[in-house]
Amino acid sequence: MLRRTAFNFLNHLLAAEGWALSRLKPFAGQHARFEFGPFGQSFAVAGDGSLAAGDDGHAAAVTIRLPDDAPLRFLTDRASLLASARISGSADFAEALGFVARNLRWDIEADLAAVVGDVPARRLAGAGRHLLSAGEAQARRLGANLGEYVVDEAGWVVRSAEAAAVAREIAALSEALGRLEVRVTKLAKT
Repeated sequence: MLRRTAFNFLNHLLAAEGWALSRLKPFAGQHARFEFGPFGQSFAVAGDGSLAAGDDGHAAAVTIRLPDDAPLRFLTDRASLLASARISGSADFAEALGFVARNLRWDIEADLAAVVGDVPARRLAGAGRHLLSAGEAQARRLGANLGEYVVDEAGWVVRSAEAAAVAREIAALSEALGRLEVRVTKLAKT
């Protein structure tokens, strides 16, 4: 059910952008595999350039492996998510999939306009963008507060400047200890 919904949504996005279907159409019949942690999903390109769930037993021409921190990167830095993906297999097919993934956008306002009309769709989309930006700001503040707690309150992590100061003090003590050992050795010989 969830897989079918995901492919329906992806195909809706592809159909709304004719260039995306055209970009994938030359790879009709080829299979790819998307992997994240223990999860994986195979898919195939149909004759019209749309995507369909693939057979896991079928050899994939391209395998896309996302890093373990993909959900966090998806929320905070999508560009680094695509850059950190490990891709293996057919270079042409991988490049086409990557291009579509980087440039495909959902025009939510157009989809809402078909249901509620142009003006309400514009206002709803604006409110959604405002909520998303507020959520991103909250996530940044939460991360900063958590970092401050870890460093200042809990003491789990030491700031680099403090660690460097301790290292300098240890080096100075080591030198003083060396000088003291030399003096003790000289005194013991006399």
